[in-house]
Amino acid sequence: MTINASWYLTLAAVLFTIGAVGFLVRRNILVMFMCIELMLNAANLTFVSFSRSLNDIGGQISVFFVLVVAAAEVVVGLAIIVAIYRRRLGATADDQHLLKG
Repeated sequence: MTINASWYLTLAAVLFTIGAVGFLVRRNILVMFMCIELMLNAANLTFVSFSRSLNDIGGQISVFFVLVVAAAEVVVGLAIIVAIYRRRLGATADDQHLLKG
């Protein structure tokens, strides 16, 4: 049995769906942050799958740039999350007003 691109695309669609549902349903900031990362990795899997099936390096270059943006997002996002958690333990996504002033 060979694994072709449709298997990878199906896995990416499932991962993206799990991430999107988790982001919309959960209110914990850390879980929402992990769901965003899961959606980004699903998009990366799609890029790599198409890159491999088309024998083109462009998808892998796109993955590199997405990973760079994701790393910057992790730095900024975790700094905001830590700032919120220092103010109040058990903070939810509705507590962003704590960062004012």
